[in-house]
Parts: sequence; C-alpha cells; structure tokens
Amino acid sequence: MPRSDLRAVFRSNDREVKAVDFFADRRDEWDAVAVSLARHVQRVNGPDFDVEDLEAPRRNVLVFYGVGGIGKSTLSRGIAEHVAASERAGSGWPSLDPELGRVVPVRVDLSRDAGGDFESLMLVLRLAAAELGQPMPTFDIAFERYWERNHPGEPLDEYLRRRTWFSRLPGARSMPGQMQSALADVAQAVALPGTAGALVGQGLRSLVRALREHRHQVRALAECRRLADLLEAEPDTEALSYYSHLLAWDLSRVPAKNRVTLTVLLDTFEDVGDRVHRDLERLIQRVVWLMPNVLFVVTGRNRLQWADPRLEGQLDWAGPRYWPLLAGGAGEEPRQHTVGYLSAEDCETYLCERLTVSGRPLMDDRTRHTVTANSHGLPLYLDLAVMRFLDLYRQHGRAPEPQEFHLDFPALVARTFRDLAPGARQVLRAVSLLDSFSVELATAAAGLDHDAPALDLVERPFVDTDPGAPWPYRVHDLVRDAVREADSTSEDRWSPADWRRAAQRAFDALEREAAGDRVRLVAALRQGMRLSRDHGLELGWLVDAAFRYVDDFVWEPLEIPAPESGGDAGPLGSPVEALAVALSVIAQRQRLHRGRTAERLRAVLDSGQLPPSLVELPRYFLAECERDLGNFDRSLEGMRQVADAGGRLAPTAARGLVHLARRVGRFPQVRDAARSLGAEGRRDRVLGDLWWTQGSMALACSSYAAGRDDALRDDQPGEAALSQACLAFAAAFQDRARAAEQIARAEHMLGGVSIRWAEIQTRIAGLVRDAGVAQDLPGRAQEVASAAAESGLTSSIAYVRFAECVHAAVLGSAGLLEEARVRLGECVRGEEFAYLAELSHLITGEEPPAGLPRAQWLDGQARVRARWSAVVEDRRREAAANRGE
Repeated sequence: MPRSDLRAVFRSNDREVKAVDFFADRRDEWDAVAVSLARHVQRVNGPDFDVEDLEAPRRNVLVFYGVGGIGKSTLSRGIAEHVAASERAGSGWPSLDPELGRVVPVRVDLSRDAGGDFESLMLVLRLAAAELGQPMPTFDIAFERYWERNHPGEPLDEYLRRRTWFSRLPGARSMPGQMQSALADVAQAVALPGTAGALVGQGLRSLVRALREHRHQVRALAECRRLADLLEAEPDTEALSYYSHLLAWDLSRVPAKNRVTLTVLLDTFEDVGDRVHRDLERLIQRVVWLMPNVLFVVTGRNRLQWADPRLEGQLDWAGPRYWPLLAGGAGEEPRQHTVGYLSAEDCETYLCERLTVSGRPLMDDRTRHTVTANSHGLPLYLDLAVMRFLDLYRQHGRAPEPQEFHLDFPALVARTFRDLAPGARQVLRAVSLLDSFSVELATAAAGLDHDAPALDLVERPFVDTDPGAPWPYRVHDLVRDAVREADSTSEDRWSPADWRRAAQRAFDALEREAAGDRVRLVAALRQGMRLSRDHGLELGWLVDAAFRYVDDFVWEPLEIPAPESGGDAGPLGSPVEALAVALSVIAQRQRLHRGRTAERLRAVLDSGQLPPSLVELPRYFLAECERDLGNFDRSLEGMRQVADAGGRLAPTAARGLVHLARRVGRFPQVRDAARSLGAEGRRDRVLGDLWWTQGSMALACSSYAAGRDDALRDDQPGEAALSQACLAFAAAFQDRARAAEQIARAEHMLGGVSIRWAEIQTRIAGLVRDAGVAQDLPGRAQEVASAAAESGLTSSIAYVRFAECVHAAVLGSAGLLEEARVRLGECVRGEEFAYLAELSHLITGEEPPAGLPRAQWLDGQARVRARWSAVVEDRRREAAANRGE
C-alpha cells in the first residue's frame, strides 16, 4: 500500500488532498530483476552447480547505474519491498513466479553517510540467513572466533541490540542463539571446555585436527573442505571476507523444503571506495565471488568495472572470463543496465498517484503533460514540481495553471528559489557552498543573527537529512548547481564579492567546527580546503588543522576533488592545492608504494607553493618514505632539516633521527637521545625499540605498554595501536600464550586506524610467536615479506628475515639457518640492518663473520649474545614441551 508523503501532507490544511510517496513504474527494471532471479535459481538448482567451485565464471550480479537524482535508491528500496511482500499494491509490478520458491531480500546502504563498514555487511548477510531458522554452523564457528578476537568482552547480542539498524532486521533476535547452538554442538562433538571462547589454543587445535581427520563426530562439518584452513587463519578482516564462502556452503546445505534464494541489494555502490585503491570494493567482490548461490543487485552512479582486465591486482578477479555478464554487449541476465529517465507514461502515472483529491488526480491533464514534458523523466524534477504545485494550491486555493510549470530543471529550481522568503534565500545561497551543514553553520555562513530562516530551509524537500553525519543537512548536488545559476538573474542576486564574503563566513565558521572531535576535524578540512581553493581564501586555520590531522595515525581519506591544475596533471597553482595534495598523499601512503608517495611529495615541495610554516609537513613524511625505501642518507638529511627548523614536527623528526641511528646499530646514541625526546617524541616507544634489540624483552614490553597507555589516556588511538603492535612483536619472543593475547589486542586496535607498517609488524609478531613451532612458517614469512615489499617497507622485510633466522635457530637446522641468513643479508646496506645480521649469529652463540659491520651494543656483545641465546633456548624447551618430549 502506498505510504503517505508526510512532507506534502503537512503543507496544506485541505483534508481532501491526499499525498502519497508513490514509486514510479520502472517496469523494465523489475522485469530484469525477475528474469535474473529466474535464471539464477535455475543455475543454482542445476546438476552442474557446485558452491565450492572457485574457478567457474560468476553470473550472480545484476547492476543498475545512472546519474544522481535518477531514482536508483528508490528503485533499490522498491525491489526489496516488492520481493519481501511478493506483491506491491499500486506499483504495477507483477509477482514473482511461484516456481522460484521463497526469495529473501536484504538491502545494504553503502553510502559513506550511512557509516557502515565491511564487518557490518557480513553481519547483515548472517542476519538475513537467520530468517531461515536453520543452522549455519561452519560460518558461525569461524565468525565466533573472529568476534572473540576483535570484540573481546562484547557479547554479540548486546552489540546488535545497541545498534538500532541491526536490531530492526528480523534475524537480530534469533541469530545469537543460533550461533551459540552451533558452538555448543561443536564443543560437545570434540569435548571442548564450554562454548564461547573455546576456539582458541588447544580447543582450536583439537577442532582443526578433528576436521582434517574427518572424525565421525564432525563429519558434516568436515565436508566443507576449506573450514579447517579458515579456522587456522588469523581472524582479521581479510579472513572475515573469506568466511562468506562458509555462509554460502551452509546455505547450500539447507534442506530443500526450507531453502530460499538470498538476494542482497547493495545501494550507493559509488561510495564503496575511490577508483584508485578499491580496498573495500575488493573485499565486497570477494564476498560476491565466494557466494555464487546468492544474487547481488548493485545500484550506483557508475558501471561496475569488474570485467575490466586492467584492474587485475586491485581486485581478486578482474576480466570478462571471470564476469562474462558484466562485460559490454552481454545479452543474458543478470547483466548491467542503465537506469534511464522515466518514460512519459511513468511520469503521468507518478503525478496522478502522487497527489489526489477525493480519489481523483489533483493535477489536471494539461498541467501533468507540461510537467512531464519539462521533466525529461528526472524523478527529482517531478518531486520539486509536486511541492511547487502544493505551495501554489495552498496560496491561491485553486489548482495552478499549466504555464506555471513551463520550466526546465534549473528554471524550476530558480522559481522555487524565488518563492522562498528573503532570509531562506540567503541561507540557501550560503549552504550551496557547503557539502553538508547544520542549522548553526548555515546561519553563520549566511551572516544572520537568528536561526529561523535556516530552520525553514531544512524543512524543504530538496534538503536531505542524515542525523548520523557530522552536519546533518545536505542540499542535492543538482539543486546546488542550479541555485548558483538561478542567483545570476534574481533581483537580489549576489555579486562575486558577496559570494566570496559568504565563502569566508562559512570558512570562519568551519574553524570553530574543526576544534571539535576528529570526525568534525576531517569533515571541516574537506570543506575548508575546497572553499579556500575555489574562492582564493587564505589558508588560515587550515595550517593548524593539517598538523592536527597528521598528529595521529588514523588517516581517513580526505576525498578532496583534485584541482585541475594540481597533482599529476600539472604544476600546483596555489598553497591550498599544494596542501590538499600533500595531505591526500600522506593519507594514501598506507595503501600506495612508498616510492610513489615520495615522488608526489617531492612535487609538492618543488612547487614552492607552501608557506614556510607548512614546508616541514611534506618534508618530514618524505624523509619517512626515504627511510622506508632504504634511502638512508636522504632520510637523514630530511629529518635533520625538520628537526633543526624547530617547528611543529621537530620532536617527531628528532625521533626519526633516533630510528635511523638504531637502524645502523648506534645504540648508545639512541639511548642518550631518547632521554630528551619526551612524550611528544614518543620516548617510551623509542626505548622499547632499543630494548628488544638488546634482548631485554621485559624492558621492551614495559616501555611499549607505557607508551600505549599514555596514548590511550591522551585519546590518540593511532599511536596507541602502533605501540601495541610493537609490544606484540617484543612479547612474541617470550611466552607464546601471552604473545597471542598481545597480537589479538594489536589487531583489534588496528581495526580503527590505518597504519600499514603496524599491520605488517603485527603479522611479523605472529611469525616470531610461531618460530620453531609452525611448519608452515617459511611460506607465511614469504607472504608477509611480499606484502611489505608491495608497500616499500624495507625494515619490515628485514624483520621477517630475522624471524626466519630465529625459527631455524630454534629448530637447530644449520641448512635452514644459512638460507635465512642469506635472505637477511640481502636487506643489509652497509651498516643499515647489519645489527640484525650480527644477531642472527649471536642467537646461536656463534661469532659473526669478519667484514660484517659491528653494532655498538649497550653492555657489550657478550651479554647480548647471552640474552638472545636464552630466548632461543627457552623457545626450544617450550616447543619440546608442546610435543611431549
């Protein structure tokens, strides 16, 4: 049944006038959905379909794409509602063929404003499956392990209950119970001690062993060939994406009488990520690939590019041989469709059904024809026309004449604009400069001393609302552009100077907003830099905000539209363009190779556009990149320049110099310099880096923990996560059980920030923890080293090679140790990392070879040899005890 349109209902006192939120026909799009579902069900039920086949091309993606305002999100919602209800009164869509069986839709809004993440998507998929009332044991077992590792002490049912969006889904109440039931069954089958929390340590090993041996107690689970491998993998976001294979497998095992077709609608796909890195898109594509028995309906502004072989490396599966129906020219469903403008018939139907009086269309035939002709099928135009019709109807007590609607879209916006009160017009002009705004921000930008005009504006239909955003209101992009055009002809139009003054007022108001939490800081930076660039404003508060942005290690993408004259396209034309490029590059360096980052930062410095107060920003991070790339002398020079300048980043650069001294084994210099670093120079983390090299693991762990706790107290999640990753690495040389706890905590803390070095350091900690114990360690080590090389992290590669040396030393394998030393030697450049090569001999009590540069140990080589030899011997005894020797 059509819902009442509350915006229209509350614009008139006439009780006979009825306004409904009517969904236009879109019959062709629905036919594509119906045909796609039919063919999908036919394929899945065919004799050749195998949910565990990971090589067969995928034909389970239907795509609708089109321009903003065309009605894609409305289409997505309409599909979900129609499929769920089987029938939608007034939509004109036929019901699905009963032969298809039950179809369960679940819709996910991927927009940035919705605030979802990949974990939320996986939870939504499991909640949708919960509607079946059937167990999903393999997924639940793996997901429980992931949850315990990444949400320690946080029950899943409480998490779902606290988040309203999840709690509204039908499976929210039943899913936690289903998961606990699956865990209880497994615990009973392999005699685990309890349910929740049992899948760690010995309990996990027992279950994996039972699966690999196909014991009769877990025979049903063991049929899922990849379950054991996924349970052994680190339960991080990457592993979580692969768990979708388990959910697909569980769905395929549901009895035929209970089986359903799960249909996942992914809306606003253009917000999944930028077109350079595609990190989230890669995870989502993996889910789609691993769930071939699920139909995915994607809506967004862009054509899905998965069939483009040029994306190989950015996506797991790229090219037409993987996605034959997503390639251009595909005639079979499901495929890609452009969401076009509404047909004239659809527009007429929409206008007839949207406004009625006593059951008859309120808008007469001539007016409907006029509106339809001028709309060119754009749904947003129709919505604005309906609102204008109601306003005129209310003002004059009669239906307006057709000539009132002889307007194209900009003209309609202009007429709507002129119908506003002067104060509201002034506010609309001001907020057209902003991507989003609050009432307070709108009032300040408009230069008013009272909120009434802004309060009036936010009630208008062309203002969207998102209570969860930093600023809750947003004017549609098409309306923003049209407002600027309309203002050029209005009687009270603004001059260019007026627009610049409004931009300055908005810019100044954003300064106050930037003083808030980090979310507002980043949002203010985005809008502030665009205002400064577009209107030639001084940098002002952006300087301080930029330093605050880099103070921690969260690195949210700033997503500032690239200036035409900046970046790779040519020379940077203004200070704000140079700042925008610098901040974007610094943030992206977590995903780009350090060499690419260094190249772009050099371009910023060479442009000469940054004021002296900001030059240290790209110079410091360039020095960091040079260090990671192994360009020791360049890094040393850059760090010295920043430290000697005495600016905001001087303490950070001083720490950078200490790091360089440690890389070449000048440990007394590190110790002496650390005393003067203070909290801003991260003294505790620097001392931790020093102590582990000396074999003093307890001191290292204590220093790292102190640095972590100080950072948490100062609300610096990035620094805290970095210190925890270092703590996990140092702890891994000691007790393996405690190391596992520290690694798990590091992974959890890194989930909310983006620090590539720390992510890899945590993986290296896992290697050290398993040194001398895990047979697959050499293969894992190569994977980590490859990941470090992709990011240009030379120190991480050296630490991986040292972990391999420790592994070989614990095993007592001279051959393995020699091979590991050779690989470590490839990382040594003169004195740089020579101390690790020296340690690879000291851990076995051997004398390092002549010609290898010697480190300056704090208390002499003999004591360092004794401590490191003890580390290896302790691990050797622990490994023997685990083997029962």
